Amino acid sequence: MPQQFDMFVEDSGSGLLADLLRNSDRLFVKKLSNNDRDWARLSNKHQAGVYVPPRERDSGFFPRLVAKDRDDPEAHEIRETWFRTDWQQFGIERKTRLVHYTSKGPETHMTGVPKEAFADLSPASWLVVVRADRDGEPNFVCLTIDSNSDDAIVLTDTLGLDTTFISGILDPRDILARERDRIMDFAEEVALAWLAGNIAAFAADRAKMPVTVELAAMARTAFLERHKLAALDPFVLEHPGDAIREISRVIEWGLFREFQRRERAVELVRAVLGDDAATIDMKGVVRRLVDATGAIDAIMLSASQQRKSRAGYSFEHQIEAMLVAGNVPFAKQVVMDARKRPDFVLPSLAHLRKPLKGAARGLILSAKTTLRERWKQVQREMGGSDLFLATVDESIAANAIEDMASLGISLVVPEELKQSKDTEYVRHDNVLDFATFFRDELRDRRMLAWG
Repeated sequence: MPQQFDMFVEDSGSGLLADLLRNSDRLFVKKLSNNDRDWARLSNKHQAGVYVPPRERDSGFFPRLVAKDRDDPEAHEIRETWFRTDWQQFGIERKTRLVHYTSKGPETHMTGVPKEAFADLSPASWLVVVRADRDGEPNFVCLTIDSNSDDAIVLTDTLGLDTTFISGILDPRDILARERDRIMDFAEEVALAWLAGNIAAFAADRAKMPVTVELAAMARTAFLERHKLAALDPFVLEHPGDAIREISRVIEWGLFREFQRRERAVELVRAVLGDDAATIDMKGVVRRLVDATGAIDAIMLSASQQRKSRAGYSFEHQIEAMLVAGNVPFAKQVVMDARKRPDFVLPSLAHLRKPLKGAARGLILSAKTTLRERWKQVQREMGGSDLFLATVDESIAANAIEDMASLGISLVVPEELKQSKDTEYVRHDNVLDFATFFRDELRDRRMLAWG
């Protein structure tokens, strides 16, 4: 029998997250809003905890809320429940309250939680809660995950969370089983190809991952067909940034995962059975594949870094398609001084080097799916030019945005992220959404001056 592998190996992030994903049948997972974090670091905030949506509140995961006795029988009802929470990251246990003030509508908050767990989190970070009752009393293990950490990648990849996910009660075992089933479904076709002695040709024809530009084009075509559009024209689309985000982070992500499943299915069959068909019936093939389900788990986990490395190329391809569709003049990946190579120069390198002022100046447009500290590298590309940094990163902290502003860097983000309560973007003047960048900054200002 093949060696059994553990999907949640040490490389899959912190040991605590690995344990929670491996051993829990239900998790409460929530992307934290600004209000869910601000109370822990700003003195003028009234919310003292995390908002829990009604659907998750009433799911049976948390203890049932009961009406609190009040002196005034005419007063609005206050519904609450108490339970223990264990914040193992910080060695803290708390008596926590889930409370619903009915006078305030559906809002329900989990209060009595430690500030330490929230004060230093980046925007769009995560809360993971697991029920682990003790001594017959409700008890919950709670974990906060910074959106800039490797654990955040493990969490979203393992649970299959895309950019549209906000909160939910999830079963990691069920998610893993469904993912395994999808791989196994294709593995049956792979096994038939193996039995026919042509698995290598099958792999090249049916399971080869497209190069990034091809996959980006497939996702873009799917978006245009879905929305009945002729082109990715930023001057026609109402929300061009949201379109790029949907294409690169939702549609293409789904396509990528499907191709990855095919790759993993072929990898599994070839690893277990080799390339040469042997005297074995289909029942024996299936039995040997079932015996290797642990290897499937390890193969699935190995995919996360591949997805991460390709995401930036996708974003850049979609921005290029949008520039072309909008007839915006640009040069791509031109070599500047000291071998600097910005993603896009508008309208051309020759124009960028002219000593012009105001709207007539050229500009640099750089595309980064995620920033972290990488925006400091982009700053070196400026060379005195106007720099616009496009991103779909939700995790940029206010101090980093302010640092960029002090250096003359403007951020360009999707419209939904600019207005989101999960990000810091709405609070800063040096952050533009894509619609404003294309229409106000380019079409109505720069391109007129460029002639």
